[in-house]
Amino acid sequence: MRSNYFFKGILHVLIFIILTVATQIGGILYVITFLLISNKVSKYKVKRTFFFISLYILTTFLIVPKVAPLFGRVKIENNKNLEAHNFLTKLFNRNYVTPKMQAVLTSISLKMNKESPSLKVVYLDANFPFFDGFPLLPHLSHNDGKKIDISFIYQTEKGVNTNTKPSNSGYGVFVAPKKSETNQTNICKKKGFWQYDFTKYFTLGSFHSDLKISEKATKNLIIQILKEDAISKIFIEPHLKNRLNLRNSKIRFHGCGAVRHDDHIHFQIK
Repeated sequence: MRSNYFFKGILHVLIFIILTVATQIGGILYVITFLLISNKVSKYKVKRTFFFISLYILTTFLIVPKVAPLFGRVKIENNKNLEAHNFLTKLFNRNYVTPKMQAVLTSISLKMNKESPSLKVVYLDANFPFFDGFPLLPHLSHNDGKKIDISFIYQTEKGVNTNTKPSNSGYGVFVAPKKSETNQTNICKKKGFWQYDFTKYFTLGSFHSDLKISEKATKNLIIQILKEDAISKIFIEPHLKNRLNLRNSKIRFHGCGAVRHDDHIHFQIK
């Protein structure tokens, strides 16, 4: 009997940790659910599940956006020019930035729309709504509202630019280096950084394998980002920086301790 309680306790702790790591607020809402619904009531497991899901959705979409500004964050405002690639980004509260970053994103999306009205700026992971320094795993630096990942722009086999992306998560489908280009992945993994390409396991499915990066449109997107005075750094893989002939000093290598950046653009502001 004691062993059952022990293993149940371990399980609840693991669930708390996973929910907290994935969503920031899920763990505390899980605890609240247990405090409010006793295991002595009938069908308590069903009631706890229903209550937690309802509480989580209510908190994520109605309460958190109102409280986040107290912590210097705002929810990214999606519009016809700017949107999240995956609904999970919003469901897991990974779509918060500082007001300054929101202004930068809006500016970039408007500039892109003027040049290519059919294309949108599609963002991936941004930051959590509360507390500087709280890690947004698996990212190393998305912890202050000033960082965001933006998807490349892709084209179909016929060369038509599209807002569709090759993977459901936006990550994990890489624009691999050519034989004549620097293979930073091999360099980093030979140094022992095994995690460098582990995002290949986090595509959440890839149903558009026919898509290829639109080098012209993606380069233009990066140029529009660089035009913003607030930008401090941009990370993309070294072979893409060279392939796209990008020479700006703000475009840097992120280091082997991170993950490869030939599936997205990371940028941050001052």
